[in-house]
This record gives sequence, C-alpha cells and structure tokens, in this order.
Amino acid sequence: MNFLLSDDYLLQDYPENITNTIRSGHSTCVRFNRKGDFLASGRVDGTVVIWDLETMGVARKLRGHSKNITSLSWSRCGRYLLSACQGWKVILWDLQDGKRHREVRFRAPVYGAELHPWHHYQFAAALFEDQPMLVDITAPAPVCYVLPSVPKRPNTDADATLKEKQAKEDAKHMTTAIVYTATGDHLLAGTTKGRLNIIDARTREIIYSEKIASGVITTLRLTESGKELLVNAQDRIIRTFRVPNLSAADLDPDTIQLPLEHKFQDVVNRLSWNHVAFSATGEYVAASTYNNHELYIWERGHGSLVRMLEGPKEEQGVIEWHPHRALLAACGLETGRINIWSVTSPQRWSALAPDFVEVEENVEYIEREDEFDIHPQEEIQKRRLVQEDEDVDVLTVEDGDGLGNGMDTFRMPILFNLGESDSEEEFVNVSLGTLRRKSPGEQDEDEMTGEERGPGRKPGRGRAKKK
Repeated sequence: MNFLLSDDYLLQDYPENITNTIRSGHSTCVRFNRKGDFLASGRVDGTVVIWDLETMGVARKLRGHSKNITSLSWSRCGRYLLSACQGWKVILWDLQDGKRHREVRFRAPVYGAELHPWHHYQFAAALFEDQPMLVDITAPAPVCYVLPSVPKRPNTDADATLKEKQAKEDAKHMTTAIVYTATGDHLLAGTTKGRLNIIDARTREIIYSEKIASGVITTLRLTESGKELLVNAQDRIIRTFRVPNLSAADLDPDTIQLPLEHKFQDVVNRLSWNHVAFSATGEYVAASTYNNHELYIWERGHGSLVRMLEGPKEEQGVIEWHPHRALLAACGLETGRINIWSVTSPQRWSALAPDFVEVEENVEYIEREDEFDIHPQEEIQKRRLVQEDEDVDVLTVEDGDGLGNGMDTFRMPILFNLGESDSEEEFVNVSLGTLRRKSPGEQDEDEMTGEERGPGRKPGRGRAKKK
C-alpha cells in the first residue's frame, strides 16, 4: 500500500535531498547488491555490515578482517560478498550463514577486489605496489595468476642496457583499479601512469593499452550494460568512454578503440574528486569532492551539471548509486556515517480512495442518502464469515526482483539475535536480563554480544570515563 502512495516513476532521475543517515562504526566504503535491497558497508576496524534498506537496520555483521575495508563486491545472486582490506586479505562470505566461505591472503595490501559477474569463485584484485592477480577459489586452495600492468614489448635485438632500462620503467607501472566487463571475458585495469589496459581473462594478456589520463587512475565503473566506462583520475578530470563489444567473434585487437565521450571537471575551483558513480540508467554521473562536502551530479548526454547535493558539513568519500532508484549513499570521512540522498516523493492519496480529489479550498459536501447508514451487526458478522472462508496462500513466494535474469534469487535469513542485528546504537549487557544502548563513542571498544561472552562471563562493572 505504501508503494501505491508514491509516484516515483513520475519524479526526476537523480536525488534531491538527504533523507536518511545510518551508522555502525566508522564506515569507509559501501556497495549495493544487484537487487538493491541490501547495502554492504566496510568499517575501519575490519567489520562488514549488511544493511536492510527497507527497515534501515543491520541485517548481518561479518567479522574476519582486522584492518580497514578497502572494497566490497557482491555476487550476481546476492548470496556471496567479497571483501578486501588493507591487511593483505580477501574473504568471500556466504550470507546464508554469515561465515567465511573462502579466504585468500596476498603479499601486499589490497586496493580493491572485484568478483566475476557470472562466477562467484573467480575474482581480480589490484594490489599495493605489486602486480594484479586473477584468483580462482573454486577449490579451498586458491589458484592465483599474475596479470600484467604493461603490454609486452616487441622482441628486438636491443642491448642489455636498454632492456634493463625498459624493465625498470615497466616495474614502476602498478595497477590501482580493476573491473570485469559485463560478460566477464575481459578485465579493464587502470594504472599509476594513467594508462587503461584491456586484459583477456582467458589468456591473461593485455590486448589494448592507451594513456587516457595524466595522473593515477583511482576508480573504474561500468554501467549495467557494460557499454559505458567511468574513469576517475588524480588529474582532477572525470572521463566517460564508450566500450566496444569485446566478446565479438571477429574482434581484432589492433582495431579496438575507446572513444572519449565527456570530460567532467570544475574549471573554476579546480576540485579533485574522491569517488565517482554511474546512475542506475547510466544517464547521470555523480562524484564526491576532495576537501569539500558537496556532491556533484552531471547529465551525461550533454555533459552539463544538473545538481549540487548539500548535506552534512563533512567531506564525503566513497559514493554508490542505487541500481534501480534515484538514491545515493556516501560515507562521511570524519564521522564514518552513511548519508543517503533520495527523491522526496509526494503521497498519492487516490490510492486509498479512487475518487479522491485535491481541492484548493473547502467546498460544501452533499452526502448521499445511504452513505453513512449503519448496517446491522448480523450482516457485518455474515460478511466476516464469508471472508474467513477464502483460502489465503501464504506459502508461495512471488518473484518480485524485476531483474528478469532467470537466476535463483537469494533471500537473506532473518536474524532473531538482538546482538547480531543491532544498528548505530548497539546493545550492551549490563546485568542479567538487562540491556542498554551503547553510545557511539563506545562502539568499537566492546563488540562482544551476550553469546560471545559466554554464560559464565559477566561484563565489567567499571565506571564510564568522563568526557
């Protein structure tokens, strides 16, 4: 009924105002799942929090990292979540039970890790001061393949000095961002030298490389169709490119071209951009600004700025656009809160009464003769008995994802444990059968719930510190 009271399809395609703020710890990154009903957030202490967007409450907490979470990636079915951290570790979580399904440890901190769009047992990772990896975790023992950051040089009869010089130059190229194409057959990788590489996932070789920016490429994002690429670099320019069909049977690597579509920048203030995101339809581009609290939204068709979102007076970090709605989520760098911007939709009261009409001023209403007649109690009871005889199907689950992908949709189990389904104001045991809410400042000092303490251990009774 609440859905019928809004006309979201008649509203604009980009958010207007901040409508909600949620928090559990200090969040550093966020990511929506494919259906858009859950939001994953990574915290500074290594905890991953799954938010239910319908209730704005915590659906699950995943604890396995000890360092800052750097990236999150959902599987297509929504059951698996890949998290990477600065502690050199990547974990694939099974949200059916909230346990670690696979775990991979690298020899360097992880910039980001991206799951294969169709196979949740394969992912690519960009490592800090190391070459990127393509990892197969089908078996419990992971199989890692090193990916190149620079194309192979032609075999020439150059002297040893020149070869050594070229090797040193190639060693300076590091991959800082990596994503899969829509089909998963190729990888798009950005480097520290501003180059964009297209890597064949089967041969693990670079088939195309071009310098597209004069600074380090920090973010790569694709639209749902995979035909448009969004690139953010440290040269203060956001770029969009057209991606050709790389899975074509007659693809010639020598003829691949990525035409530049638009450049977005603030030529007056010369702002740098922390993070960028495509809208659900790919018509808009959103960006968070460095050392500034505003979010910029451009219309991609004409390249014009359409909105500057105001919010809390703090710098925003990672931003994500909802996959189906005009909704933006961003992490505040100072407080770690997740701020949500969306469209404020007017209520449509005609859904409750089909003949409802809004009027400018009061009008005299002439009632019908039988409009307010009181029916006998016997007739009311008879109507109730008739309605009770109707069979109500409460077992059949309707497929309401609207994705049309034919895949088995995953539904996260409901948690009935209070300690595991907390939100910003977490619960703490103070005595047997007594709970109190923890203040935000104490949140990371004591994460243990009643079950984790064990029945024989009691919480400490020390005095609270004075502020």
